[in-house]
Amino acid sequence: MTEIRVPTLGESVTEATIGRWFKKAGDPVAVDEPLVELETDKVTIEVPAPTAGTLSEIIAADGATVAVGALLGQITDGAGAAKPAAAPAKAAAPAAAAAAPAPAPAAAKAPPADAPLAPSVRKLSAETGIDASTVPGSGKDGRVTKGDMLAAIERAASAPTPVNQPAAAVQVRSPSPADDAAREERVKMTRLRQTIARRLKDVQNTAAMLTTFNEVDMTNVMALRAHYKDAFEKKHGAKLGFMGFFTKAVVQALKDIPAVNAEIDGSDLIYKNYYHIGVAVGTDKGLVVPVVRDCDHKSISDIEKSIADFGRRARDGQLKIDEMQGGTFTITNGGIYGSLMSTPILNAPQSGILGMHKIQERPMVVGGKIEVRPMMYLALSYDHRVIDGKEAVTFLVRVKESLEDPARLVLDL
Repeated sequence: MTEIRVPTLGESVTEATIGRWFKKAGDPVAVDEPLVELETDKVTIEVPAPTAGTLSEIIAADGATVAVGALLGQITDGAGAAKPAAAPAKAAAPAAAAAAPAPAPAAAKAPPADAPLAPSVRKLSAETGIDASTVPGSGKDGRVTKGDMLAAIERAASAPTPVNQPAAAVQVRSPSPADDAAREERVKMTRLRQTIARRLKDVQNTAAMLTTFNEVDMTNVMALRAHYKDAFEKKHGAKLGFMGFFTKAVVQALKDIPAVNAEIDGSDLIYKNYYHIGVAVGTDKGLVVPVVRDCDHKSISDIEKSIADFGRRARDGQLKIDEMQGGTFTITNGGIYGSLMSTPILNAPQSGILGMHKIQERPMVVGGKIEVRPMMYLALSYDHRVIDGKEAVTFLVRVKESLEDPARLVLDL
């Protein structure tokens, strides 16, 4: 008998929802054949069969919430059949295990009221919503350790999750008239969509978010792209788009204005001397943000190839969790959908996000004469707790200057 368990899902991801089973109990399975689809708050992954045999038992049904390491089902070698009578006993075992740690809080030593929390504990508390003050501490003087938090997360994840409790804030609507209700369709939010809703609302509730705007004349970048796009694609096997230029321009600006590349951790500011740029990609399941790492050490061709690869795999649902973590700044391009101007929302815990928009020809005064120029509005949303208005405006001006004179990107100016 071989157990099928929830694999490690990545840093800070402690639970998943059963999307669907590809097999039914009693079906034969081959080694590495996909058995079940798991939805996390970041990606959808498939769990393969660890061995060949017969799927004798499904323990976690579709829609169930399961923790990392939880038992999903079992495979019997050969043509063994499941034993129906065993299912209740097996199903009861995890419940008993989850209930066992319950007396622990009463026996644990309470930490001092003014005991400072470790940064790792604060981070886990913020990410999961578990109040560290309710967790029994095993450290010195009863202080809560990272291990205590992980154990509490595991207990919470293994507990039953009501179907009608979405990850976002509960919003109850009044019933529709019968005639309208008959023409409505109710669809359960995916785990990704629930998490997007919760995270975006958390940003609005937490960050002091503002947006500053500017516009950039795309004449020189477009001319450079038109001149070299064929040679670029022939040599590098990727199309020369605008994202490579924007990413390099953003990195130059982040070096000049380091506050935009910082984040808040409690009462501290963390300045990051590395440049991991998230690039928002729309998929049919929602928005995901894969991260191009160390963009200060990458050429425009490296960045374009990375973004093209991420875009393909994002739409195919093949991104890995660690490829969407650790970003320090995000770029989102609403222009590909025709947006002329928008106010992007922060990708927490980052402090800044740049919004690109549609390129539109407009009359501009150049050297005292009116000329038609391809213009794009830029929008920088930022956390005013970290970034002052002067820094935000200066950052956006730096991006504008680099794009209007692309030679600055080559010369590192």
